[in-house]
Amino acid sequence: MTLKIYGIAASRALRPLWAAEELGLPYEHIRYHFNGPETREPAYLALNPNGTVPVIDDEGLVVFESLAITLHLAQSRAQGGLWAQTPAGVAQIYQWTLWAATEAETLARQWFQHTSFLPPEKRLPALAEEALDRLQGRLRVLDQALQGRDYLVEDRFTVADLNVAAVLQRFEVMAREDFPAALAWHRRCLARPASQRAFALRQAG
Repeated sequence: MTLKIYGIAASRALRPLWAAEELGLPYEHIRYHFNGPETREPAYLALNPNGTVPVIDDEGLVVFESLAITLHLAQSRAQGGLWAQTPAGVAQIYQWTLWAATEAETLARQWFQHTSFLPPEKRLPALAEEALDRLQGRLRVLDQALQGRDYLVEDRFTVADLNVAAVLQRFEVMAREDFPAALAWHRRCLARPASQRAFALRQAG
């Protein structure tokens, strides 16, 4: 059976698509739109009762939540190099993934919604500014963690870097201060061939 990844690349499905590309996994990309009627059909809700994307079917194992999916793919294919080699590294992968979800993504999403995603009449500039102001502190934490190192865990690219870089994919636009270490890291992550292939899928839908 082939790994199935549901969700257009212009959504959080980008994350498992990037992971699959990094790992060299064959997969079927099922381009369900996050607002599409197919996500409300019984067959899809049986896979993801939240009615959101992404979700994967990995040879019968169904997993939703994008960051859980990338962790699963990295750990279950540890030979692919995205997983850590030490218990300390595993702990740091979880730490940075949860940091991305709890500290960074909520603010990044609030900023994006009220600058680009929502219809203009529904955007609240004050909420965008508030989110961006608060996000600078999170970016400062990331920049400090990357001082003198190229990657977050074990000084090599892992799923921790993938998860944080994907959550902060608009880093250069959101950064109001000078974060040289984090900026260099982010560019390094997005320049990877697998990242380029995953982002290119956004043009295809």
